[in-house]
Amino acid sequence: MSKHPDGIAPHGGKLINRIATAEQKAEFLDKADFLPSVQLDERATSDLQMIAIGAFSPLTGFMEEAEYLSVVENMRLANSLPWSIPITLSVDEAVAQPLKEGGLIRLNDPSGNFIGVLELTQKYQYDKKREVVNVYRTDDEKHPGVKVVYDQGDVNLAGPVWLLQREPHPYFPAYQIDPATSRAQFQEKGWKTIVGFQTRNPIHRAHEYIIKCALEIVDGLFLHPLVGATKSDDVPADIRMRCYEIMIQHYFPHNRVILAINPAAMRYAGPREAIFHAMIRKNYGCTHFIVGRDHAGVGDYYGTYDAQYIFDEFEPSELGIIPLKFEHAFYCEVTETMGTSKTSPSTPEQRIHLSGTKVREMLRRGELPPPQFSRPLVAAELAKAMQAMASAE
Repeated sequence: MSKHPDGIAPHGGKLINRIATAEQKAEFLDKADFLPSVQLDERATSDLQMIAIGAFSPLTGFMEEAEYLSVVENMRLANSLPWSIPITLSVDEAVAQPLKEGGLIRLNDPSGNFIGVLELTQKYQYDKKREVVNVYRTDDEKHPGVKVVYDQGDVNLAGPVWLLQREPHPYFPAYQIDPATSRAQFQEKGWKTIVGFQTRNPIHRAHEYIIKCALEIVDGLFLHPLVGATKSDDVPADIRMRCYEIMIQHYFPHNRVILAINPAAMRYAGPREAIFHAMIRKNYGCTHFIVGRDHAGVGDYYGTYDAQYIFDEFEPSELGIIPLKFEHAFYCEVTETMGTSKTSPSTPEQRIHLSGTKVREMLRRGELPPPQFSRPLVAAELAKAMQAMASAE
């Protein structure tokens, strides 16, 4: 595991910073009315931010064709560095046609605000089916990640980007901890080993169990929930954040956890996204990363532990972060504790584990999941929020 002045080396060796300086920003603003513009959707806006803060290091912009094809086909950048998800800016042919390679493009957020600049080095057409089959292992349009690709434009715009400035998160400014800051915080705390935990759901007892198992072997936990674009039926980010706060306040040692938001958009790419999530946490300074059952999966598109097997396709030294692979955890009625098939003597009938779908249905009906599944304080918070959402519909 390569070292760095502030802990583990970022992916590629250097933490990228593409946030414009005051002088650059002034220069871009002077040109704003004369630049051709492209409107970003929610995911592209997230990607721009992730590139700018160094979370996608070593990327400095949206991928050119050779890089894109290498990632789609081989899960590697053109220089052979592991990278599993293409990061592209796709637009319609009509938008792309007048744009000149070598020029600057004004990037607007979904509300039309000028938030960034693309130095356009290349525009190219790409094969959507080839991308989805390789990245998502399916071309089924019911898969949310596949649908995004099929719905987006036919031309990719490539080149380095600049974010005009880093704005505080509108809902969670206290938890907006970018990679340079998280690395500094780990140093301040004297943490040499840090485990990252990716989640897009509220933490239940099975999550708590595997996180605490991991905490037994590292110095600290980086609890890093994703707050970018997710599926419409996922629990909203503000509700999830309240649940994380409750968990930390009541059920974790305060001095061993840092809660921070991950501004990335969810791809639901299963195994490939597990690698992607690990690389992101490496950039934030994590040395270890938890990979559980069906990581970043959706529906039945991926095998239960495919997201763990994919790590074996790379040499540990080239990933530079250690995956901690956990079995599906559950409440064991025999031992009356949480466990997995590796630790529990129970038969399948003596195990309590509920699907996220089932839990959401219970909460909407005002029923609390059993304490063997969810901590009561968290369940009560979820129930209150889900009922409020149901009555607002």
